[in-house]
Amino acid sequence: MKLYYAPASPYVRKVMVVAHETGLADSLEIETVKTAPAAPDADVAKANPVKKIPALVADDGMALFDSPVICEYLDSQHEGTRMFPEPGNDRWHALRLQAAADGLLDAAILIVYEGRIRPEELHYKPWTDAQMGKIDGALSALDTWSADFGDRVDIGTISAACACGYLDFRFTDKDWRTGNRALATWYERFSARPSMQATKPAA
Repeated sequence: MKLYYAPASPYVRKVMVVAHETGLADSLEIETVKTAPAAPDADVAKANPVKKIPALVADDGMALFDSPVICEYLDSQHEGTRMFPEPGNDRWHALRLQAAADGLLDAAILIVYEGRIRPEELHYKPWTDAQMGKIDGALSALDTWSADFGDRVDIGTISAACACGYLDFRFTDKDWRTGNRALATWYERFSARPSMQATKPAA
C-alpha cells in the first residue's frame, strides 16, 4: 500500500496513528509529497481527483481518499481490535467524534491558508473569526464528551487527539486548554501513546 504523505497534515497523521495502532505502519510505502491548494502534486492528483492528501493506493491498485475512508480501509486489513466499532451506539459516538474533530481541523486549516496564501490586504477578519468560532464550538463539545473517553482507542478518540495536536502545532498562541480542562487532561494522557509520539510533526 502506498500512502501519499506530508508530515504536517493532521489528516495524514490520523491515518498514520491508525496504522500504528493496527500494526500496519510497516505495510505502508510512504511517498512524501509537497502539495498546496494552488499547486497540487501531480501524483496525488492521479490518486485523488480532488488533489488532496492523504491518498492511499491499495495493493490491488484501488485509490482511496480521504482520511475517514482510508482509516476504515486500514481497519479492515488487520485482525486486532477494531478502530471503527461495530454497528450500534459505540460506533455512532465514535463517528460523531471523528466528525467534530475533522470539522475543527477543516476550520483550522482554512485559517492557516488565509494567513499563508492570501495577500495580507485581502485578509477578511470576520471570516477568520467565524472559523475560530467553529474551532471553539468543537473544542467545547470535545471537552464535554471527553468525560466518557476513558481509555478508549478508536477512530473518534484518535481524531480528537490529532485535532488537539494540530492546534498545538499551528496555533501556539491559542490557549485552548484553559477553558477545556477535561479535554486537556485526557489529551495529555492519550498523546503519550507510542502511535501519537511516532507521528508528532516536527516544529
